[in-house]
Amino acid sequence: MPAPATLTVDLNALAANYRTLEAIGGVPVHPVVKADSYGLGAAACSRRLMAEGARTFFVARTGEGERLRADLGPDPAIYVLDGCLTGRAARLRAADLRPVLNAPAQLAEWRAAGGGRCGLQIDTGINRLGFRPEAAPEPFEGLELVLSHLACADDPAEPMNARQRDAFATVSARYPGALRSFANSGGVFLGADYGFDATRPGICLYGGGPEGRPDARIRPVATLTAEVLQVLEVPAGETVGYSRTFTATGPTRIATCAAGYADGVLRSYSPRGQVFVAGEMRPIVGRVSMDACAVDVTGLEVAVGDRVELFGANRMLDDAGAAAGTIGYELLSAITARVPRIYAG
Repeated sequence: MPAPATLTVDLNALAANYRTLEAIGGVPVHPVVKADSYGLGAAACSRRLMAEGARTFFVARTGEGERLRADLGPDPAIYVLDGCLTGRAARLRAADLRPVLNAPAQLAEWRAAGGGRCGLQIDTGINRLGFRPEAAPEPFEGLELVLSHLACADDPAEPMNARQRDAFATVSARYPGALRSFANSGGVFLGADYGFDATRPGICLYGGGPEGRPDARIRPVATLTAEVLQVLEVPAGETVGYSRTFTATGPTRIATCAAGYADGVLRSYSPRGQVFVAGEMRPIVGRVSMDACAVDVTGLEVAVGDRVELFGANRMLDDAGAAAGTIGYELLSAITARVPRIYAG
């Protein structure tokens, strides 16, 4: 029997999105699998992406890279976006991980440990990580990748996209032997001049659109469902949930569903969240609690043991994120460990 709440991951859809992004970008895709593949399971997702041809992956933390190396074996290149933090060089080298160096101190730390294959990040305007263009180091042994990161790729009309692209083109030309990577998911869709040598998509692999809304070219990958635990008939005038935030204006049928914030269903789903149940979209009412949420199923044939879809093929990830006042990235990465991941395809 399925667990009360489950996250089903369609690996065939993941593979299809990988192929779509490679076709649109016109260059190899190097998947971003940080945060456990945005909550979907880095081991399973990365193995499927390797079967599709991926040989270079990006994680954020050293520990993520160590786990991925243990899962995937010695073949793929694994880059760590945090870089070479103080005291981490030995761990990076032991797991054959490639730090993306972000500052002079990281470069010095890596060199002092013996150096080796690594990446270099140029901060072209996001002001998050990386060397500023005017402070970029001279070419050095072991440098195999130069990258930067777009700040506004989900807005194709934003002039900053082109400014960052041009700045990256200028600086990366100083490193003729290194692979150049610039475009994230949204950047893949900005045009061929954003692709350089390889792209680094994340959210579009996992079913989110490049502009923060559903895109017909991207297939949904993750489906979060929850079991109906009880169906209640609530009289007019009575309230549902903590703090009495919902009052029934007439006789109301309420399905209590087994998904709450301990599963990663954000409290901000109230009051605009919806689920797909019995062929219809129905609202989440009252406050999301730790283990449950309430859905108005008035007029529907819904019974204990039925399942509701919080996001998936019928309730698109980006739409669910917008209703919760956030983005698809957060919805996926918020799903907690107690929700089993079920892999299909």
